[in-house]
Amino acid sequence: MIADTNEKELDAIFHALADPTRRAILSRLATGEATVNELAEPFSISLPAISRHLKVLEAAGLISRGRDAQYRPCRLEPAPLKDAQDWIGRHQAAWAERFDRLDDYLQRLQEPGSTTHERKDRHR
Repeated sequence: MIADTNEKELDAIFHALADPTRRAILSRLATGEATVNELAEPFSISLPAISRHLKVLEAAGLISRGRDAQYRPCRLEPAPLKDAQDWIGRHQAAWAERFDRLDDYLQRLQEPGSTTHERKDRHR
């Protein structure tokens, strides 16, 4: 169970992380604050498109925007990333166990003399 993160918040975090441009923006912000223009530099997309990406990241709580006169720096907010990592960690053991069982099953299918009927009977 996640202490402070509900399903909608997790959905927003994973949605934000699903886009490669947004992940690149987060990677850049991991090195320090940046303006919208600085964040837009490496991309061949418009400033309004970058602003839309930033709104998605901000809605997910992954970034915040400061205000210092004309300067509005964006900064990384790592807490939601920790929430996503915690969620993945809780499910990782179950996924690993399932992959191990699948691997065992596939190994048995490759055993010499194993027939389709025998294979089905082993897993009932």
